[in-house]
Amino acid sequence: MDKKIVFSGIQPSGDISLGNYIGALRNWVEIQHDYHCLYCAVDMHAITVRQDPKKLREQSLAVIALLIACGLDPKENIMYIQSQVPQHAELAWVLNCYTMYGELSRMTQFKDKSQKHSDNVNAGLFDYPVLMAADILLYQADLVPIGHDQKQHLELARNIAERFNGIYGDVFTVPDGYIPKVGGRIMSLAEPEKKMSKSDPNVNARILMLDEPDAIMRKFKRAVTDSEAQVVYREGKHGINNLMTIYSIATGKSFSEIEAEFDDKGYGEFKPAVGEAVVELLRPIREKTLELMKEKDYLMSICTENALRASALAERTMRKVRKKVGFVQR
Repeated sequence: MDKKIVFSGIQPSGDISLGNYIGALRNWVEIQHDYHCLYCAVDMHAITVRQDPKKLREQSLAVIALLIACGLDPKENIMYIQSQVPQHAELAWVLNCYTMYGELSRMTQFKDKSQKHSDNVNAGLFDYPVLMAADILLYQADLVPIGHDQKQHLELARNIAERFNGIYGDVFTVPDGYIPKVGGRIMSLAEPEKKMSKSDPNVNARILMLDEPDAIMRKFKRAVTDSEAQVVYREGKHGINNLMTIYSIATGKSFSEIEAEFDDKGYGEFKPAVGEAVVELLRPIREKTLELMKEKDYLMSICTENALRASALAERTMRKVRKKVGFVQR
């Protein structure tokens, strides 16, 4: 039986957070031998918001370095930079002509992002869900790892695929969402009822994968908890529940084991213990990423080789699409 195809993209517009690692990247390492996986640094999506060109190039390479450092094999997985595969943009334009204005105007993330970037509400910001659909459909992806905030985009990709297939026959695989069996929803350290975000303006709210150990310890010591000073997992204790979840993932200990370990101990001991566990969890990944970032030629060779692999797959789909819509073949 053929392996199913998994596709996911990562924004290179900021460092990847602990929440991204626990909720997504760690699981990608687990599934890499069970599926055909494509992981893409989506630099074309990133420019819907103004970027520093030099920094964007560095961050795009850093995404590839970080994926390798997390344990993803660049031979086993296709890990590449989106703009190096021109079929993404080509398919996006075709799909624009099969996407309704009303569908895009209902996208909640456009409303949120246009408020945050009110001085630059460009057509790309409005239209990027179509590029996201093209990213997925280009490779005939069966599964797309998604969080709650991406469900609307996946539904749009499904609708576009079904509409195109309804007109031209069986061209695109209609993708399903992939919810990882293991993972965890990691919340903000400053506002533990909100999801941890790498773009949170409060630097103490988030742990980034490349944070220095001292910064990680400082952030955990400042983490919002409650006035009970009791390390137990219970409804309403959002801060402590979040820290216990992080500690459990970092150490492999169950909640009952954590409660026993910190029985009669206050948050003054618990919070540094969580920090130390996270420092050790991230240490080898951080060190490997920084080491790889010094090997630009190696990273560029990985990106070039994998972009060619991705482009070959993408071209299979584009040949069908061009024929169906009436373009003269190249």
